[in-house]
Amino acid sequence: MKKIDYQELFSYVSNNIVSPFYELRLKRLNELKLNTVIKRKNPYLLKAKNITTAQDFVVDILQAHLSSQEETLFGKYLEELAIFICYKIFGGFKSSAEGIDLEFEKENKRYIVTIKSGPNWGNSTQISKMFLNFRRAKKVLGANSSITNIVAVNGCCYGRDNHPDKGEYLKLCGQEFWFFISGDDHLYLKIIEPLDKKAKQKDEIFKEAYNKKVNILTSEFLNQFCFKGNIDWENLLRFVSQKNKSV
Repeated sequence: MKKIDYQELFSYVSNNIVSPFYELRLKRLNELKLNTVIKRKNPYLLKAKNITTAQDFVVDILQAHLSSQEETLFGKYLEELAIFICYKIFGGFKSSAEGIDLEFEKENKRYIVTIKSGPNWGNSTQISKMFLNFRRAKKVLGANSSITNIVAVNGCCYGRDNHPDKGEYLKLCGQEFWFFISGDDHLYLKIIEPLDKKAKQKDEIFKEAYNKKVNILTSEFLNQFCFKGNIDWENLLRFVSQKNKSV
């Protein structure tokens, strides 16, 4: 079995994860519009949190908006990293089967892998969909007489699951998952190193843009949704929830 070239790994993480992640974060931040974000947020929750200043309101909705986008975005990059690593070590490849992210062979077994960021990724409907995708992929691969032992795996990039055998599939999380696709028991720790170094360089630019955006949105919020220095919650609720009078 091949071993991981850490320099190649670090270069991949820097160039294909950190740089594009920050570039896309910055792009989405700059494109963000106050009214678009407000319409997606729960004004009752914000009121219940006793938010009283325009800046606190803007920071709260801005952080929640960016956080929800970033989790999905970064999960995509980790999926691509896992495929890259598995390709280098086991010749793994991006699967063409619906809902399957990775295929590779190891120890005379064909593994079909669905990759998720963390262990608590889906509700019962989504998990049932994963079952269906595994069954379909096994059926298609099983038609090939040279492929006899097919194992389905739900791989999670972080977290843990102390009971990985789920019957129809294995659920491998965190250290177990990265070891599974690489044979390197320390890989899950090594990945953090290039993330740390490159992120420090990129984050300064993002913070400057973020602070500027907070000031711009706060000024807009004061003009649109404040009255005599206070947040006008009724006006805010009308903007978010009032029915269209033309209907």
